[in-house]
Amino acid sequence: MRRYPGEDVPHRPGESWTKSEFHVSAHEYWEETRPPSYLSGGESGTVKKSDTRRMSVNRGKWDESVPLHFAAPSYDVPSFLRGRSTLKSIEVKSLGSVKGETLLHLQCHFGLDTLSWARRGARVTGVDFSLPAVRTARRLARRAGIKARFLQSNIYDLSHVLDDQFDIVYTGRGALCWLPDIDRWAATVARFLKPGGRFLLLEDHPITDVFPNDPPFTGLEPKIPYFTSHALREVYDGTYATSAKMKHRVTYSWIHPVSKVLSSLIRHGVEIEAVEEFPYTFWQRFSTMTEDRLGYWHFRENEGLIPMMWSVRGRKSSRATRRSFPT
Repeated sequence: MRRYPGEDVPHRPGESWTKSEFHVSAHEYWEETRPPSYLSGGESGTVKKSDTRRMSVNRGKWDESVPLHFAAPSYDVPSFLRGRSTLKSIEVKSLGSVKGETLLHLQCHFGLDTLSWARRGARVTGVDFSLPAVRTARRLARRAGIKARFLQSNIYDLSHVLDDQFDIVYTGRGALCWLPDIDRWAATVARFLKPGGRFLLLEDHPITDVFPNDPPFTGLEPKIPYFTSHALREVYDGTYATSAKMKHRVTYSWIHPVSKVLSSLIRHGVEIEAVEEFPYTFWQRFSTMTEDRLGYWHFRENEGLIPMMWSVRGRKSSRATRRSFPT
């Protein structure tokens, strides 16, 4: 089993974070993110080498985004530190009480949602492939006085660095599109759920990916096939949360149709309890959308023309046993 990096020096009261807080040396980055020696085929050992390279490109963008997102008004870290929850009402309602339950958050970025679940009483573990994000999440947890565990791992490698099973596996809100293989993702979900454990996904509806959202937005004009299996390459400055010019401008993403996501979960022993679709979403997907008081974004006109967001609530079969990954 791989070693995890040791705990960082605790944040001191009154101390501000500087750019150096987010810096990771080249040696440290390699030591904490290189694949285990017993894996082959690149970073994860489970996906195509071409997709492994694409995920590595994406990681560069996400690494660079951490300090930008930490300072972004849309993340509003200061109000989080004053007690604001970043969870959406749909998520809270879907899971209900989580007090005392163990919760695994896949693709957690720098941990605001993970820590919000901890404030509701869950015993949380957050996982992300970005080392700067994980280091920032750890510091943020200490600064907020919240007990949490954050691990750096590509989720396809997670079984090599984590052996626990959890009462809840939670993910979504802009996570699935960065993964090339949704069946292996579903295998990861099932692997880390206890028998009878609960699963929750709240995510962009994949149909929204067929519509370009480059400004100026002129309407819903499909340009990308919904059923494409190819990676989508984009080149742009900034991210959804910042307009800053960045060194890393290229990203790759994938469209995973609803049927494929559900079939993959079912195949790996997750029993689907509820699927919902919504005419609004959790971020400003298109420039003409406006935000309501609950933090959901709506079209000013023609709302309901397409689903914008969807959720899946499931439970691992109580008869299920640990399965090996598909080959």
